[in-house]
Amino acid sequence: MFETIAIVGATGAVGRIIRQLLEEREFPYRNIRFLASKRSAGTSITFKGEDFLVEEMTPDVFEGIDLAIGSTPDETAKEFCPWAVERGCVVVDESGYWRMEPKVPLVVPEVNPEAIEGHQGLISSPNCSTTQMVVAMKPLHDFGRIRRVVVSTYQATSGAGVKGQEDLKAGTRAFLAGEDYQYQAFKHPIAFNLVPQIGSPKHQGYTSEEMKMVHETHKIFGDDSIRVCPTCIRVPVDNCHSESILVETDKKITVAQARELFAATPGIKVVDDLDSGKYPMPAQCDGDDAVFVGRIREDLSSDNGLAFWCVSDNLRKGAATNAVQIAELLVKSQAAV
Repeated sequence: MFETIAIVGATGAVGRIIRQLLEEREFPYRNIRFLASKRSAGTSITFKGEDFLVEEMTPDVFEGIDLAIGSTPDETAKEFCPWAVERGCVVVDESGYWRMEPKVPLVVPEVNPEAIEGHQGLISSPNCSTTQMVVAMKPLHDFGRIRRVVVSTYQATSGAGVKGQEDLKAGTRAFLAGEDYQYQAFKHPIAFNLVPQIGSPKHQGYTSEEMKMVHETHKIFGDDSIRVCPTCIRVPVDNCHSESILVETDKKITVAQARELFAATPGIKVVDDLDSGKYPMPAQCDGDDAVFVGRIREDLSSDNGLAFWCVSDNLRKGAATNAVQIAELLVKSQAAV
């Protein structure tokens, strides 16, 4: 058990879910503290029926904190993670800033739990779109070795934060009323529209979000030979990312084998009955920690290809849940020492 833990970014959307998960999963600790920016410091948070004062995140505030789970913007994580590690605190960081640092493990507990071994005080959690994809890839990769992935994402507005969700709701109302609306999170209207760009232009016509999926997949599996071709699209959905995934494997995997592999994997739920109209949809997956898989079928254009549909709550498994699961791994590794 960690003596004192902290949630960094405790008042944000993901921070609120982290608090909820720590309570639901009965995460072990003796003392807990809640940290946030100067703007949110001084406000009150109720946790397990007790009121806590939110503290301003400064270097010295990490004195005496053993574990911090952080969900902050990249530039904030760039500052606070070194502050915490220098003071002997282990950090599980949700931001994108440290993910590709060679000495920082990038961990999805269902995929590469062993990566936390030998950490140097900082462990990173992947991008939400990567997380659900690699969880679904894991059983297939173990069975038949994936050599290529083609993925198209359909990412919810919650991935752009509260302002993104506000843009969807207010923009939809304005569209239906024939009124103008000034979007806050998006450069283009999201109501009744799709935007085929998430992130900035990055590499040979790919965006930063797309290149995250390439590089993070390689790091998590420890295999740079896996070819990944992503297209990331923002869609008018409030929460839960969806992905159309096509994998090519060295060893052929039949639909029946794939269903068995998915069903036997912790963290995956199979909903796959096309005849009955049953398959994963964001409205049904919202609020669940699982990665949902359906529409499993063989690729008609490739002998060793398998296509499927994947949906997951990007605020939970894509962010908060994965971070809490990493923290639980740390508790188990301490207990094993």
